[in-house]
Amino acid sequence: MSVFIDCPDLERSKLPALSCVDEQCSYSTNEIAINWNAPLVFLAEGLYMNLELSAEEKSILDRIIPELAAMGKDRGKLIPILQFIQEKLAYLPAEVIHLVADHLDISSSEVYGVATFYNQFRFNPPGRNPVKVCLGTACHVKGGDIILENFERKLEIKEGETTADREFSIDRVACVGCCALAPVAIVGKMVHGHMQPSKVEGLVLRACIEREKQQREEQKNEPGQ
Repeated sequence: MSVFIDCPDLERSKLPALSCVDEQCSYSTNEIAINWNAPLVFLAEGLYMNLELSAEEKSILDRIIPELAAMGKDRGKLIPILQFIQEKLAYLPAEVIHLVADHLDISSSEVYGVATFYNQFRFNPPGRNPVKVCLGTACHVKGGDIILENFERKLEIKEGETTADREFSIDRVACVGCCALAPVAIVGKMVHGHMQPSKVEGLVLRACIEREKQQREEQKNEPGQ
C-alpha cells in the first residue's frame, strides 16, 4: 500500500518508492532515513507530480472549504465529498486529501486508500490537451500499448501524469467505441484512428501550434493591444 510521508525538508524528487501496511513505520535507504508518526504530508511512488496549485485552483479550494460543513462529518460521506471536490477541480490534489481527512477526522492514508481504489478519481490535473489512448480489446490487439508508450516518450511523462506546463496529460481508456478504427487515440477533442507510432510526434506538434495560435489571438484581443 502506498503511503504519505512527512518530510518537509526533503525534496520530493529524491524520494524512493515507499510502501507500508501501518502508518507507524519507518523506512531507510543509503540516501535517506524516514520516520513518521506525525500527520502525513504527501504521497510516495510518484502518484503526485510536483505541480503547484494555480491561483484559480486555490480560489476554488477556498470556496469549497465552507461547503464541506454542509455535507456533514459522517465517514460514509467520503466518496461523495471526493466526487464533489473533483467535479470542482477536475482532480484531487494532495491538499484535498489532507483537507478531507481533517474534515472527517480520519487519517490521510485512509482517504488516499479509498480514492486510489476507484478509477473515477485522478490525482494530477488534466492537461489542456488531454491524450487518451484506447487499450480496449481491439486497440490492444492492434498495438495500442505501443501508441501509449510513444506518447509517454514524446511528452516525457507517464500514464496518469501531466506535463509541467499543464499542456498535455496522458490517460488510458477502456474503449472509445471506434473499434473499426483501432488503434485509436484522442488528443483534445479529436479522435484519431488507425494510429501509428510515426503519427504521435505530428499530433503533439499540431496541438502545440494550435495553442500558440490561440495565445496570439488572446494577446491581440487584450486591452491596449
